[in-house]
Amino acid sequence: MSSAMDTLAPPRLIRLFGLAAILIAFVLDQATKLMALAALERGSAQSVLPFFDLRLSFNQGVSFSMFAETFAGRPLLLAGITLVIVALFGFLLIRSTTRWEAAAFGLIIGGALGNALDRIRIGAVVDFLDFHVSGWHWPAFNLADTAIAMGVMLLLAITSLGKNDGSASRGTAR
Repeated sequence: MSSAMDTLAPPRLIRLFGLAAILIAFVLDQATKLMALAALERGSAQSVLPFFDLRLSFNQGVSFSMFAETFAGRPLLLAGITLVIVALFGFLLIRSTTRWEAAAFGLIIGGALGNALDRIRIGAVVDFLDFHVSGWHWPAFNLADTAIAMGVMLLLAITSLGKNDGSASRGTAR
């Protein structure tokens, strides 16, 4: 997935892609959460499509509300853990060698910062996107969660394509 242009790009430009991804993920996440808080009532659903509703909820745990009981009443602890993880990903962003890699780390960081700000500001993460089929609901989520998932998928794609590129070139060199 990395191109010859990436190897020629200065590290400063590569990091700029990561910073742009952080900013885009964070701003879109916070803007949509503010709209959800202003327009939705907790628990009531606004149907958008037969399989998609807007439903305001608050997550005190981690992904899919796991460990909600553990972290209930301790949002600053979870925000602190998140910020340590953000710092680690920031280090990886600085060391990124391609624009795609930097953008992936940026999406993860921007999403994590959006959720951390919610925990600090209101004590829980604002979730409002509710997908469902035949009474089965995927856990509600937000754009920060989407940015994190997209960043992880992009890193997995980069890693798997990078391994394929290396093995293909080794195979043809024999």
